[in-house]
Amino acid sequence: MAFGRSSRKGPPPVEPVTLKILVAGGFGVGKTTLVGSVSEIRPLRTEENLTEASRPVDDLAGVESKSTTTVAMDFGRITLRDDLVLYLFGTPGQDRFWFLWDELAQGALGAVVLVDTRRLEDSFACIDYFERRGIPFAVAVNCFEGADAHPPEAVRAALDLDPEVPLLMTDARRREAVKEVLVAVVRHAMTFTEPTPEPAAT
Repeated sequence: MAFGRSSRKGPPPVEPVTLKILVAGGFGVGKTTLVGSVSEIRPLRTEENLTEASRPVDDLAGVESKSTTTVAMDFGRITLRDDLVLYLFGTPGQDRFWFLWDELAQGALGAVVLVDTRRLEDSFACIDYFERRGIPFAVAVNCFEGADAHPPEAVRAALDLDPEVPLLMTDARRREAVKEVLVAVVRHAMTFTEPTPEPAAT
């Protein structure tokens, strides 16, 4: 029995570029939901039930029904293109877990700061963290049902964002909406890291 060579030809498979993106924000803003809605793998979650001792700290207006909290990180993965894969690391939102942030931030290309307009003050520390470390980030306003709608310009002014920082309105439950945010972060980070052209010699 004769066997001929396969006639299947084509380019070799492309080894995808993998990028690390952080998802940050205050307690109860929707970070775990965002990672879960877009991840193509079963997300890794490190959630624990809220204890009575932690409720005075963690039980905030607008998130009274929240019964668990992330204590280390959420982890997910999404393939944006055949040659581009994002690994998502959701950070814990409570101050007492901030010692983990420096470890999670190592090697990150950029970050998403998820915002709840009912508690904008919870976003200030996250924004300050990334600004101080030179990590490019985008702000995504999670549009909760029942929350007052604010124009993006008003949110940008309230957060005192630089003009080049992307700001998007999103719904952390919707995969396509979250993908738009992630694409914006990657584009901003690529622009952020491009070298400045040297001035022409005179």
